[in-house]
Amino acid sequence: MAGESLDDLSAFLAVARERSFTRAAAKLGVSQSALSQTIRQLEERLGLRLLTRTTRSVSPTEAGERLLGSVGPRLDEIEAELESLSELREKPAGTIRITATDYAIDHVLWPKLEKFLPKYPDIKVELGIDYGLTDIAAQAYDAGVRLGEQVAKDMISVRIGPDLRFAVVGSKSYFAKHAPPETPQDLIDHTCINLRLPTHGGLYAWEFEKDGQELRVRVEGQLIFNGIQQILNAAVAGFGLAHVPEGLAQPYLAKGRLTRVLADWCPAWPGYHLYYPSRRQASPAFALLVDALRHRG
Repeated sequence: MAGESLDDLSAFLAVARERSFTRAAAKLGVSQSALSQTIRQLEERLGLRLLTRTTRSVSPTEAGERLLGSVGPRLDEIEAELESLSELREKPAGTIRITATDYAIDHVLWPKLEKFLPKYPDIKVELGIDYGLTDIAAQAYDAGVRLGEQVAKDMISVRIGPDLRFAVVGSKSYFAKHAPPETPQDLIDHTCINLRLPTHGGLYAWEFEKDGQELRVRVEGQLIFNGIQQILNAAVAGFGLAHVPEGLAQPYLAKGRLTRVLADWCPAWPGYHLYYPSRRQASPAFALLVDALRHRG
């Protein structure tokens, strides 16, 4: 009976966190109908409605939010403790979920994972692309990746990448029609390609610094994306200026397909850091992965 209750609670947490029966069912490896039946039985047993269902969305009720906030972290701790028992096995094992931007995954995480994973076939790594400052505990991630060392007080931060510079770039066809900007303020008169950040639903303000002067410029343009690669592609196609990681633009700069401007206003920023809760019980698998990702430059 206790085992069934834990399974029911795990099913509820999956739906509440994913805000979707479809995604939760896929994550749990069960059918939507079976998952719906499990939630219905749990609600009947408690005598409370835990989820509000509409044709387009699923969201926790007040009782559901309370259960999510109180039971969720405890179940996560139980799962972490169970996973930590893998240290008693000969080989480290377990699933590690990390959220990061696609650029961080492609250019920082993957080159290291490519060497790490073949050594530990029982360790699984799930990578989720997200540009927001993800609440990794609420989304059931083990760790997140972001630039710099600005992390919450209850988080541990481990540097995993070198310093990072951004570059403002545009195509030859664009600069054939527009004079290159000489200062960040000049960008106001240019067509720029914007990045939508999910955390606040706003557009990213381009950040610059020179001789101790910091500037944040809100640019305008015809295109808005929520992914950095699409912004670069649009710049290459001549649709405006882009503000992207230097490493992403470098191959296009080397071939002359893009031209860089305002380089003296784009200093090096602290590179990518892995962050995770300080209270997290580090399993052998997680500890091995953190060590493999650690920057040693």
